[in-house]
Amino acid sequence: MRKIILTLQVSLDGFFEGPNGEIDWHLVDEELHSHFNEQLASRGAFLDGRVTYDLMAGFWPTADQDPSSTPAMVEFAKIWRDMPKIVYSRTLERADWNTTVVRDVVAEDVLALKAQPGGDLALGGAELADTFRRLGLIDEYWIYIHPVLIGHGKPLFKPSEDRTRLTLAETRAFGNGVVLLRYTG
Repeated sequence: MRKIILTLQVSLDGFFEGPNGEIDWHLVDEELHSHFNEQLASRGAFLDGRVTYDLMAGFWPTADQDPSSTPAMVEFAKIWRDMPKIVYSRTLERADWNTTVVRDVVAEDVLALKAQPGGDLALGGAELADTFRRLGLIDEYWIYIHPVLIGHGKPLFKPSEDRTRLTLAETRAFGNGVVLLRYTG
């Protein structure tokens, strides 16, 4: 059975974005981006919320045509375009780039998706991740901690009465100071 792998970047003080959606503090250099490409190329699909999908769709479809794009960016543009995507949204009418729009997260439907053949599923977006977490649908947490304190913003996880015990499976430090913490549920 395929796994659902949450992959998100956070500041050292636990925010996934600034108060106005800022992510300009992400320290994604060629080494880190190449790592993302290596990991994401083998996934079976991207599962995103509308905000994450809009962010990605606003840049990646043509990023490889921009002369200022790095080799890792050019590679990821192809990965993103070709990868099947499911965007969970109640407001998005249609989506391009090999994307299916699903209105609601239904645990039984997600479990059926996991049972299909193919690569693991990449879950992105903090709001959607919170829903998947509450439903017990996340198999692994890949949290990339950036060595920056942004002071305020949107926290990665919402407060919850539920306690989720995780097991550390891997750590990795990158040359730019970003640290990957990979946990299994």
